[in-house]
Amino acid sequence: MLERPDGEMDVVTRWAWRLGCLLIGAALALVFPEANLWWWAYVGLVPLLLLIAAASDRREALWRTWSAGIGFFVVLHHWLAPSLGVFMVPVVIVVAAAWLPFGWAAWRMLRRAAGGGSAIACLVVLPSIWVVTEVVRSWHALGGTWGALGLSQWSARPVLAIAALGGVWLLSALLLVTNVAVALALRTQVPVGVRLGAVGLAILAVGSSVAFGLARGEPEVTDRVRLAGVQPGLIHGPGPRLDANIELTLGLDPDEVGIVDLVVWGQSSVGFDPDVDQAVGELLEGVADEIGVDVLVNVDARAPGGRISKTSVLVRPGVGLDDRYVKQRLVPFGEYIPLRPLLGWLEHLTDAADEDRQPGTGMVLMRSGDLVFGPIISYESTFPDMRRTVSRMGAEMTIVQAASTTFQGSWIQPQQARYEAVRAVESGRPSVLVAVSGTSAGFDPRGRELVWWPSDTTGVFVVDVPLSQEDTVYVRFGDWVPLLAIIICAVSFARFLARGWRSRSGHATAPEPGELSAAVSSSS
Repeated sequence: MLERPDGEMDVVTRWAWRLGCLLIGAALALVFPEANLWWWAYVGLVPLLLLIAAASDRREALWRTWSAGIGFFVVLHHWLAPSLGVFMVPVVIVVAAAWLPFGWAAWRMLRRAAGGGSAIACLVVLPSIWVVTEVVRSWHALGGTWGALGLSQWSARPVLAIAALGGVWLLSALLLVTNVAVALALRTQVPVGVRLGAVGLAILAVGSSVAFGLARGEPEVTDRVRLAGVQPGLIHGPGPRLDANIELTLGLDPDEVGIVDLVVWGQSSVGFDPDVDQAVGELLEGVADEIGVDVLVNVDARAPGGRISKTSVLVRPGVGLDDRYVKQRLVPFGEYIPLRPLLGWLEHLTDAADEDRQPGTGMVLMRSGDLVFGPIISYESTFPDMRRTVSRMGAEMTIVQAASTTFQGSWIQPQQARYEAVRAVESGRPSVLVAVSGTSAGFDPRGRELVWWPSDTTGVFVVDVPLSQEDTVYVRFGDWVPLLAIIICAVSFARFLARGWRSRSGHATAPEPGELSAAVSSSS
């Protein structure tokens, strides 16, 4: 790097490096659909790690990290720009700050990774910090697991198989191990033996994942069902949208109706509450009676209590409106405004919700004939814990009703659909996502594609779904990977503080007060 004699870089040079980091972060976001450069996830952070390690001081390392985070989230969430307008900038800046702890630790550890113990510490602690950061970001008020690096491996079988062991978090941890290992191998300050050892550990981690996926047997298929998904396309207005769903459903080929076990409409397919509007209720019951098949609809309307909620309703022939599930996790600003008394003014400047929707409480199972399934509504598909809950309750599959008409034709639609492959592998259950205007998709318990209907396709698709109740490690033990990552981070930080305290107290001499890598290495 070009530096002044006193170690201070020229201002132009400094900002040039930061711009380079921004571009590195932007390139990393291309690992997700639609660009879908999944292989880049294994090395995409390496340039950033090297630039962080080469930073002249902690402040510059944090600037570079923050710049990369901004680039990543701008590309990842670019489809939000039309809705957020000028507020896209502060939102991205704030969210990107989540990467700062990772950048701080990477700067402290990588630049001092001269021994085997310190290299191992890098390979353990840095992935743990990254996972913890993703877990924090996955809080429902911050957007769910959207952008978790492990989701990029949705099509990378057999590596995807390890999601059954530790969920998307284990996939993210694997990717960080490979990135850190390659960064260590490229650091000329690190001894050759340590560099080769780091690469060897990364190869072992990836190889073990591949071996697990190849050796894993097929799930036990308990039954098969045929599901018909109705995708009417982008239709404005609750009346025309309801009419389109009814027309497509009643237009099913008689031969198809005879083999279909369940018909599913997308989110917000019914814009009138059938409990309030009796005519709509009778209309829905009439559709189910005419085709002789259960119909899962989604009501997005004001309930008798005065609040709007989004509710999955199972309509049965001869029975009428039956099982219900109310969406619990609402889209921040899209379906409610957090801290509305303080931030309510945003509804006048953006497409934020003009009133807060009413959330439901508790997951439910629905039964259609012999099929037991767990209903999930759109945004909720980003949360693996909800899928795990219905799996533990006894679901044989999950059905997602989605709608992203605000972002029609954007990356959000194929991303949401393809992430269902990861959710299916995590839960050991097949998953089918039916969207009002696309993209709809279905995956079996191994993440193999069963059906794919892009956003420019309308009509009704019929998919044969193999059912399973596989007891995956992730379903059984839950988020053990994030818990382990939190413990590793807590222990490492505690040793970092203790070492700094001992140094200041004169009880011990540390290479540098508060050197994290040395603290972790000493515990290895």
